Amino acid sequence: MTPTSRDAKRARTAQRILEAARQEFAAHGFDAATIRGIAGAAGVDASLVMQHYGSKAALFTAAAQLPGTDREGAAEHLLDVLTVRLGDLPPETSALLRSMLTVPEAAAAVRTHLDERVDNLARSLDGDDARLRALLTVSGILGLTLTQHFLKLRAFDDVPHESLLRAAHIWTAYLSGTS
Repeated sequence: MTPTSRDAKRARTAQRILEAARQEFAAHGFDAATIRGIAGAAGVDASLVMQHYGSKAALFTAAAQLPGTDREGAAEHLLDVLTVRLGDLPPETSALLRSMLTVPEAAAAVRTHLDERVDNLARSLDGDDARLRALLTVSGILGLTLTQHFLKLRAFDDVPHESLLRAAHIWTAYLSGTS
């Protein structure tokens, strides 16, 4: 076997472990997910999980990384984000949000991601209050995500996603500084 094919096999195994970890952490949270359960879902031995990631906390940190964004246009981006948040959450997002109040690594990952989102959004806006508008927007999206997916507020039962997105246009006008 050549080093390249061994490296490729190792990378595929690490990816299977990571995907299994995302599913397990999303379904059970950090505390209830186990290395054995993740290994079983990935079809590998638990020792291989540890060999690849070192610890449950390190695996959680890798599995819970949220993707960044490089989209232009703050208002359009907000509508894109809301569309995603109103649908099914990706496993890594569910895992982070489910665990962020009880697991320091999750809290740190969420805080870092949200701080980056605020900074990126503020840079894309004009006006002296750009950072404030970015902070309110990022916090609002987090609140919407938590209340819909985890608290399951009954108010969401009667409101179609399209109506929420139409209402979000008011928010995007504020965000853009045109209101």
